[in-house]
Amino acid sequence: MTKEEKVKDILKRLRKIWPKPRTALEYKTPLELLVATILSAQATDKLVNTYTPELFKKFKTAKDYVNSAPSEIDKYISKINFHQNKAKSIHGAAVMIVEKFKGKVPDNMEDLDSLPGVARKTANVVLGNAFKIAEGIVVDTHVMRLSTNLGLTDKKDPEKIEKDLMEIVPKEDWIDFSHLLINVGREYYPARIKDLNTGPLQGLFIK
Repeated sequence: MTKEEKVKDILKRLRKIWPKPRTALEYKTPLELLVATILSAQATDKLVNTYTPELFKKFKTAKDYVNSAPSEIDKYISKINFHQNKAKSIHGAAVMIVEKFKGKVPDNMEDLDSLPGVARKTANVVLGNAFKIAEGIVVDTHVMRLSTNLGLTDKKDPEKIEKDLMEIVPKEDWIDFSHLLINVGREYYPARIKDLNTGPLQGLFIK
């Protein structure tokens, strides 16, 4: 089985479980998703979703964040890992969005990647979910681990893993592929699992 054939099989199996996969982060606007994704770095989506409703009730636009201090933003996210740095990143991103992008979250990789607190993974999440634009594949810890265990890559660096995956996953499936691997990683193949020869991807793992 080639890597391309394995990817096709993975998509077929997992779409039976999740026909319309989406991010677990809860949001209504591109700005809310951007903020939630910044907060989700080294924190679970479940934890982030616990605190964003009050945050989003207080801060509805980029200008709302700009008109506040990072310390005020921090009050709403103080139980999330690295909250002080994240509050500064959110404030800094909002300033740039207002000053450079007319208050709107940009819809391309280059501009998103220029925002404080935003790296390629965050930009891919926002583009794929808020704008339905596939410029890459989101590579989080689940995608990294499972891509290696499935024999789809032998790289360790997230951007190199992404490049390998982009070569074997059809572009129209880039957004779904990461959602599906994240979902199956969370529910069936957590990092602590010893036996991979089980669950919906049984028989596809190389280690």
